[in-house]
Amino acid sequence: MYNSIVIGSGIAGSVVARQLAEKGGHKVLVVEKRDHIGGNCYDRLDAYGILVHEYGPHIFHTNMEDVFAYLSRFTEWTLYENGHQVVADVNGSLIPIPFNLNTLHCVYDSSMADELEKKLIHAYGKGSSVAIMKLRENPDPQIQAIAQYVYENIFLQYTMKQWGQTPEEIDPAVTGRVPVLISYDNRYFQDKYQGVPKNGYTELFTRMLDHENISVQTGTDAKEILDFQDHAILLGGQAFTGNVIFTGALDELYDCRYGRLPYRSLRFEFAHFAQEDFQNGHSVVNYTVSEEFTRITEFKHLTRQKDAEGTTIIREYPFAYTGALGEIPYYAIMNAENEAQYQKYKQLTKQYANMYLLGRLAEYQYYNIDAMTKKALDLADQLTGC
Repeated sequence: MYNSIVIGSGIAGSVVARQLAEKGGHKVLVVEKRDHIGGNCYDRLDAYGILVHEYGPHIFHTNMEDVFAYLSRFTEWTLYENGHQVVADVNGSLIPIPFNLNTLHCVYDSSMADELEKKLIHAYGKGSSVAIMKLRENPDPQIQAIAQYVYENIFLQYTMKQWGQTPEEIDPAVTGRVPVLISYDNRYFQDKYQGVPKNGYTELFTRMLDHENISVQTGTDAKEILDFQDHAILLGGQAFTGNVIFTGALDELYDCRYGRLPYRSLRFEFAHFAQEDFQNGHSVVNYTVSEEFTRITEFKHLTRQKDAEGTTIIREYPFAYTGALGEIPYYAIMNAENEAQYQKYKQLTKQYANMYLLGRLAEYQYYNIDAMTKKALDLADQLTGC
């Protein structure tokens, strides 16, 4: 008999399962709907021997020493010496993003860039980070001109493609993740540790779930083995009194009885080329003013893989999630109306004293890998009393 059942084997489910098994001595069953573990971090070798991220690029980045140390138990790392860097294709020119002082000097001539740099440093301080919507509020006409350039050429169309909304309609927690940096820092993230697992995420998850107290059942919907009755969760027709940690889409667990929660989904288009390089050494190029796709990732540059010929890329096309077969909900569309709808589903869960919600889908929130790892560790501590 199991002490805990974990629904989902992504970062949330795998971390909490390992901790419950290892620290708490729980017999844990991990139930995964897909035919593989790892959730959206799942990676694999393609037909050309190139390691690709099946559901789009995932870069690990953190300042949390405990999280980095924990995940390092299960993988070595390919760390980016100069951080993860992204460029934007703006009318055929590649410029560093987030917009920073290097970008400023790419866009303006030298004398104008020098003058504008001084104004930005005076207004916000050297080394600071300013949200684009905040920069637009500055009364200085020249700073407003910079803000307008960033807004129109980097932010507006890309944001509308990604979210299907105007920036003003998007939750400030989302727009706040798009800064202007008053520095010469080209890194996309400013965290101490940045990189990818040396041999891939799938190997990391395989090692994490490799424990004598953990059983993994893939290709199985949770409702095939669990029966969510009023005030009781049944396993094999009997009330299950152990922990149930749910990491999936909460509205779909309850058959969308209050309507489907809005998400953005992605369509991926993979392509392979018999050449050594596709985008001049850049791992990620965002298309901020053109194209239907949002970005192209070239995997060899992302993973630093050296032992394969040719190169494989992926293009990402966002669209509104409908729940149709094959679609995957990726990004919760967070606003007051959608949060109120989510709370109705969360309220349904309160009838189960032994059920815990964890993860992007179950909590209708956005989490980076490090924050999700930390939350899973904390939940495991709570459930084991450690």
